[in-house]
Amino acid sequence: MDTLEKKFTLCCNGKIISLEEPKIMGIVNATPDSFYSQSRCNSEKEIIEKTQKHLSEGATFIDLGAFSTRPGCENIPQEEEIRRLDFALKIITDNFPQAIISVDTFRSKVAEFCLDKYGVAIINDISGGMLDEKIFETVGKYHAAYILMHMKGNPQNMQQFCDYQDIIAEITDFFIRQSKKAEAMGINDIILDPGFGFAKNLDQNYLLMSQMDSFKILQKPILVGISRKSMLFKLLNITPEEALEATTALNTIALNKGANILRVHEVKPAYQAVKICSKANFLG
Repeated sequence: MDTLEKKFTLCCNGKIISLEEPKIMGIVNATPDSFYSQSRCNSEKEIIEKTQKHLSEGATFIDLGAFSTRPGCENIPQEEEIRRLDFALKIITDNFPQAIISVDTFRSKVAEFCLDKYGVAIINDISGGMLDEKIFETVGKYHAAYILMHMKGNPQNMQQFCDYQDIIAEITDFFIRQSKKAEAMGINDIILDPGFGFAKNLDQNYLLMSQMDSFKILQKPILVGISRKSMLFKLLNITPEEALEATTALNTIALNKGANILRVHEVKPAYQAVKICSKANFLG
């Protein structure tokens, strides 16, 4: 592993998390329309069981979302997003008070609600600050960590924006530009997410993976979220439900390309991949 990567840390609610060994972020979806049906948690029992499973299997972070961002998803009102998150966050914080929670939202009012009422540690913004100009100010105000993802357009139309002259250069420029804006608003902990599947076609996703180590020059931790995505199941002509092995294979490649955090539906295989890659000196 690169010396620079070994020094990556995150401050999450005053707790310093070392990324010397990559960490796992377990997905909890409080939405009825996530693309992967088995990730949906709409009852107290389901939320508790999913969160418990993730934490017991080695997740460092829990990523809670209440707005499906699959291509062509419904654009729900922010009041409904807040209602769903309020329901799930109360359950998680009551039952797992030590959990480090990330909330997947691009809306500043939703982020502020979660930061103010529940003190979540991370805001995971699929738009990298492009869909709500106040998101940087809000995250900076609460000194939270921030996942800055690359996307063009919005979840409803993003697959219409897959034209790139040089995909790596364009994403790098986006990361530099948006990171500067975020840092100017007081955000000190920024994680970069190349946004696999967001305004990228199948070939572009694999080109991006093959050259992902190019982003090391930006000297920020990298999150990869490819769990059961279409870049796997469309390539292999399978369903999302059949794509666990493919997810593990591509996560292993991502670790070799410098991923510091893996965002996944199933924690155990990702955690095992990290441990094996670490032991075999296969990271980065």
